[in-house]
Amino acid sequence: MASSTVTSSQPPRPSRPNLAFRRLRAQRSPGEFAAAVRRAAREIGERVSCDARYIGRVEAGEIRCPNYAYERVFLHMFPGRTLTDLGFAPRSSVRGRGARDTDDAPPPHPARPSHASAETEGARETYETYEAQDRPYEAQDLRYDPHDPHDRCHSYDPHDPYENHEQNHEESDVQRRAFMTGGTATVAAASLMPFGVAFGSPAAAADRRVHRAGTSEAGALEEAVRKIRLLDDRHGADGLYRRAAAPLRTAYELLDAGTTRQATADRLYAGAGELAISVGWLAHDSGRFDDARSHYAEALATSRMSGDPALEAHAFCNTAFLARDAGRPREAVRAAQAAQRAARPLGSPRLLSLLALREAGGWAGLTDRAGCEQALARAQALYERGPSDTDPEWMTFYGEAELEGLEAQCWSTLGDWPRAARHAHRAAALQDPHFARNLALYTAELADDLARGGRPDEAAVAGLRVLDLLNEVQSSRIQTMLAGTARVLLPHRRASGVGAFLDRHASLPRSA
Repeated sequence: MASSTVTSSQPPRPSRPNLAFRRLRAQRSPGEFAAAVRRAAREIGERVSCDARYIGRVEAGEIRCPNYAYERVFLHMFPGRTLTDLGFAPRSSVRGRGARDTDDAPPPHPARPSHASAETEGARETYETYEAQDRPYEAQDLRYDPHDPHDRCHSYDPHDPYENHEQNHEESDVQRRAFMTGGTATVAAASLMPFGVAFGSPAAAADRRVHRAGTSEAGALEEAVRKIRLLDDRHGADGLYRRAAAPLRTAYELLDAGTTRQATADRLYAGAGELAISVGWLAHDSGRFDDARSHYAEALATSRMSGDPALEAHAFCNTAFLARDAGRPREAVRAAQAAQRAARPLGSPRLLSLLALREAGGWAGLTDRAGCEQALARAQALYERGPSDTDPEWMTFYGEAELEGLEAQCWSTLGDWPRAARHAHRAAALQDPHFARNLALYTAELADDLARGGRPDEAAVAGLRVLDLLNEVQSSRIQTMLAGTARVLLPHRRASGVGAFLDRHASLPRSA
């Protein structure tokens, strides 16, 4: 068996800059152009995690051909142009024998039964065409020397995301079958598979030494974080948590293995810390508070070891949220304030806005209305400063809908049900329906606020909408909220729609 360490005396050949794409950006900064790409994606129902780094990689020529999701977005932004016009290489030139027969155009969304939701379609596309620009280091790479001209997969760019074509298509088929036949846990396993293939299962790890990590492993780690976030946005945490624990163990094995370059080490520490936070959030959202606290603490320790204030701010942000949910409001305030201290040098008003909302949640738990209102006003003012190139990638969820939803939770905690219901209604109305988990969360908040505010018929209508969404979402948080609403509505069974809601809620399968 060939060694897993790739060696070569030849340096990698340089990438050719994509000057055509750079001209299309014109006077906009990479961050501004990335924001325009994300807006264009939303216009056509796509979901891409485009940031300034991605734009820089395209312009540097590191991304020779975008994945299908990005292709659709770019062709929507620049109608009448082809990928070649945008400076990319033809797909057929970067994909080998495993390429699709129709390389000249991105595949259309497949036809689906009339009862299938648009969210389902978006999720299926995610599994078929995940972010190829950071394609994880796969198992066959262990047997592939990118500098060997006799290698059958050899191409110009040794980090070409379309290497190992046969493996890619086999993996894509597994993901498609998982989505069509399995639940959220099965989909999670398939979607996280590239990270597992890259570095092996715990059993496999016992049989071999972990070699020094490189940029491919760092890229795989970053991609695993993106996938977990996207799957949680679409489906909720319950089916993902246990599946995500293995990639986290592997991430810390990579840190222990070490690397020869400081830049790669920094990426690995940041990636491992972000993965710990993501796994912690899955535990948090599925009601495993002790596990969540442990993962957040691990992320915080990683941030301190690597001197990463962005990671530290994120870890404290989630710690504050967890403390609020666990009934420790004073700890929530302190953690949110610590997060703000870490975040101030980063220069992201939107991040500081979110952290002010975390602080507001703590003040609400302490029944300090004045402190809560001050933090809410600060959050609103910071949010209105708009997005920035310095906004962290993980904050893509934080838009006007989330701002309204978190404010609704504050007023609910303070017992101001009418005000809470107004903000929850705005949150649900503003939420992109493709992200079923948050839509279900905001609607559940609305149902509970209406029920406690003496509007049982409206609460039942909102509760029925949440029950419809639970076909797509698995979240203990939402189920717990809905159970509380059902208890409040029990004395109002004769009110319009309440009986129907209670009967449907009672028929829900109970989680173990």
